[in-house]
Amino acid sequence: MPTEHIIEATYLIATALFILSLKWLSSPATARRGVFAGEVGMLLAVVGTLMYHGIVEYKWIAIALVLGSIIGVPLGEVAMTAVPQRTALSHAFGALCVTLVGTAEYYLRTPDVPPFMMSVLSMEIILGSLTFTGSLMAAGKLQEILPQRPLTYKGQNFVNLGLLAVAVAVAVALVMHPEKMQLFPVIVAIPLVFGVMMIIPIGGADMPTVISLLNSYAGLSAAAMGFVLQSKLLIIAGALDGASGFILSVNMSKAMNRSFANVLFGAFGQEQASGAAGGAEQARSVRSATPEEAAAILAAANKVVVVPGYGMAVAQAQHKVRELYDALTKRGIDVKFGIHPVAGRMPGHMNVLLAEADIPYDKLLDMDEINGEFPQTDVALVIGANDVTNPAARTDHSSPIFGMPILDVDKARTVMVIKRSMGAGFAGIENPLYYMDKTLMLFGDAKNFVGAIVRELASGHE
Repeated sequence: MPTEHIIEATYLIATALFILSLKWLSSPATARRGVFAGEVGMLLAVVGTLMYHGIVEYKWIAIALVLGSIIGVPLGEVAMTAVPQRTALSHAFGALCVTLVGTAEYYLRTPDVPPFMMSVLSMEIILGSLTFTGSLMAAGKLQEILPQRPLTYKGQNFVNLGLLAVAVAVAVALVMHPEKMQLFPVIVAIPLVFGVMMIIPIGGADMPTVISLLNSYAGLSAAAMGFVLQSKLLIIAGALDGASGFILSVNMSKAMNRSFANVLFGAFGQEQASGAAGGAEQARSVRSATPEEAAAILAAANKVVVVPGYGMAVAQAQHKVRELYDALTKRGIDVKFGIHPVAGRMPGHMNVLLAEADIPYDKLLDMDEINGEFPQTDVALVIGANDVTNPAARTDHSSPIFGMPILDVDKARTVMVIKRSMGAGFAGIENPLYYMDKTLMLFGDAKNFVGAIVRELASGHE
């Protein structure tokens, strides 16, 4: 069989595996199979590419492979809490690759660049450049190297959209006159600036949606690169990546009752300016409880719903939560988990953590499934989830999270909240839930506090 046919067959199998990977990743029960299918598909894609007859020298490829492995292996060994920023870095590296390849292709082909080819090449460069710097900014905010609060100024949206408009106008000029090489650096530089300016006004609470949106941009830029390189595999893989990222972003925006425009330009996460309101909240008192008291309340319950959030991820408390689940179910207590779509800092963050701790999949219920059960719930145990349990989203029209669907934990008979302090969440606002008469605050590290509750249950609380 000719080498070209082998390459095409390899690409075809890789494409099928990418599609199956997305299909299997949609369910926790088949997620491992989906990851494996994606890895095998990528391996086949790389092997098929290395068989390409146009490769003149394999030495540089081998050097790049070694360097990439040296950099990539340590980057892969990160704590679960660091996966969102690690994902953002992956988007940045992929987008940088797309931008560099597009730049090389332009200078290799100029001036003989057909209009369609120049169009997709311009799209590749613009999307790749803004995704590169945007992803670096997102990673910086998630790592708390950069301020998580939105940074805004008057006329910011006008400036941002103006920058993008200039880049598009220059791209149109290059489509009409590709030989004007002096214009090309503009469609590289302006999107690099736009990527920074795009993320600056976005607060930490919107980072999960931004990560998925950047993932979509990276996929679309890769698809455009596929047209430039005439690679069907890149076109399909990039389109799958772009479409899945876009759909996920739409779903997450719906979960927060917000539009894309509101995510990108709404500066969600600003501190509320009302000093009077803030003072009123601070003057309120809260009720706290010890591990012994919490264990006694849980032991007397018939139905418990655990609501995990970023606090559980930071404390790496998922395995202690599993121990608590085991201790309660042994007593015949019905224990379920309520998962908000944007809990944590990336899509599916809580599901991955709880699956890692071998919590049964059928006990992980999403917001729509679990909300109807809270009125019949004896105890809602909230572990670090702040904004996604804030009743102000239903009642306070002045709140930046007003209208966002939340987990209705305040409808449970008793609410217990594990937090290190009374500090606000990503949205920078107080949570009235903490001041309700039915709420008990369990102050401390989530891993240590849950562990203490488990020990109390084991010691004989009935």
